[in-house]
Amino acid sequence: MRTLKKIIISSFLGLFMVAVAFSQGKTTVEQLQLPSKALGTSSSEKAGFMEPHYSSIPVVASSSTAASSSTPIPHKGDTVWMSLSTLLVIMMTVPGLALFYGGLVRSKNILSVLMQIMVTFCLITVLWVIYGYSLAFTEGNAFIGGFSRIFLNGMFNSADGSFSTVATFSKATPIYELSFAAFQATFAGITCCLIVGAFAERIKFSAVLFFMVLWFTFAYLPIAHMVWFWPGPDAYTAANTIEKMNSTAGFIWQKGALDFAGGTVVHINAAVAGLVAAFMIGKRIGYGREAMSPHNLTLTMTGAALLWVGWFGFNAGSALEANGFAVLALINTFLATAAAVLAWTVAEWLAKGKPSMLGAASGAVSGLVAITPAAGNVGILGALIIGAAGGVFCLWGVSGLKRLIGADDSLDVFGVHGVGGIVGALLTGVFNHPSLGGPGFIANWVTMKTSFNPVLTQLWIQSQGIVITALWSAVVTFIAFKLVDRVIGLRVKEDEEREGLDINSHGEAAYHF
Repeated sequence: MRTLKKIIISSFLGLFMVAVAFSQGKTTVEQLQLPSKALGTSSSEKAGFMEPHYSSIPVVASSSTAASSSTPIPHKGDTVWMSLSTLLVIMMTVPGLALFYGGLVRSKNILSVLMQIMVTFCLITVLWVIYGYSLAFTEGNAFIGGFSRIFLNGMFNSADGSFSTVATFSKATPIYELSFAAFQATFAGITCCLIVGAFAERIKFSAVLFFMVLWFTFAYLPIAHMVWFWPGPDAYTAANTIEKMNSTAGFIWQKGALDFAGGTVVHINAAVAGLVAAFMIGKRIGYGREAMSPHNLTLTMTGAALLWVGWFGFNAGSALEANGFAVLALINTFLATAAAVLAWTVAEWLAKGKPSMLGAASGAVSGLVAITPAAGNVGILGALIIGAAGGVFCLWGVSGLKRLIGADDSLDVFGVHGVGGIVGALLTGVFNHPSLGGPGFIANWVTMKTSFNPVLTQLWIQSQGIVITALWSAVVTFIAFKLVDRVIGLRVKEDEEREGLDINSHGEAAYHF
């Protein structure tokens, strides 16, 4: 325990010293490039695939220029929308995901799951502010950013009360950089929290926290940068700037992969980590021999409902503006989820003879996951089909695929988020095509001209994004868990696991009868 405390204290002191050192360095507006989620290639014909989402864009106005009459200022409606979206995603995690997962475990472990999610979310939020945002959404190389925004440096000038801004997916339409940073913090937080479901009921609390620091730093931040970072539409001023601007974007972005709100960055990334973790930590004691039924499906249904409501901020907020693409993402999220619930329920009814509440709740989450990369990238028909497909395939993921794999993925993180994320990412490449009701993407950020790829071409591009994300996450997770196991160990003792983590890890019990 003393060793762990020393590691934690040393780590935070080290991070603090590094942050201070970098924050003292010279930071210019020209150096600052932020979030994004559009796609582009190096050719002038396909200069920037738009997938309405994060826009890693150069700072449009710094504290020294924000007051200039010639500089566009954020619209109050966009500021309100991004603030609301941020709050909705927080609600998705705590309490939404916490209640969803909490109801699925046995009563002796519910507090441990709630604790892991709440503390993980807070831990990642702090790390995001210290260095996470900067590494994910500033210019560096194709795989990771730099340290120009460490401690959110330069976003607020206390001397004159001005705020820096970042671009959206529309030219000359910035939002406050602090709004964007806060919104993105919630994405990082919930991604890490999703992994908790894969190793629930048997892992040390200290191991969870140590692993999350490592995985967030070396898996989430690089993937977020590779998928979402690009120069932003305002950087494309002329045809001769296209190739240069594209070259500054993230590796997967340059390939043209579409991911509106996190099919790869959030769901596939977390799901693969969860699957690797389940294998490395091993099965729960009694798994396959003893009943491990959810102890409170009422909590699970309540959590699923909160996830559904909060997901509107997750998907529609990824448009970064209160515009038509936000509305499109909202209706698609609404429709796809409803379709997934019906598809899962009917499929389960036919296969098992009875529809279950657990199935309906899981179906809702599967639809939300599947539509995430597609939300603003497909039309209404596409959303309906993607939702239904997500429900059916994820039902197979938590039943047939789970038995085939043989891992004790406690709360079916891979079966829902992995399978749903893959289905959604692939079908985004299909239904983005205008002939199937999709909006296509912006193929030229200078003229803002829309175009599209042949379906098979876009499917190949989407597949590359999936494979790169899965391999990166798997390797980082494996190394991180090996390190955690070597330093502090992964599992609680057998007698502690049998008694429950609530008492042994936290000294509390959720219920008193």
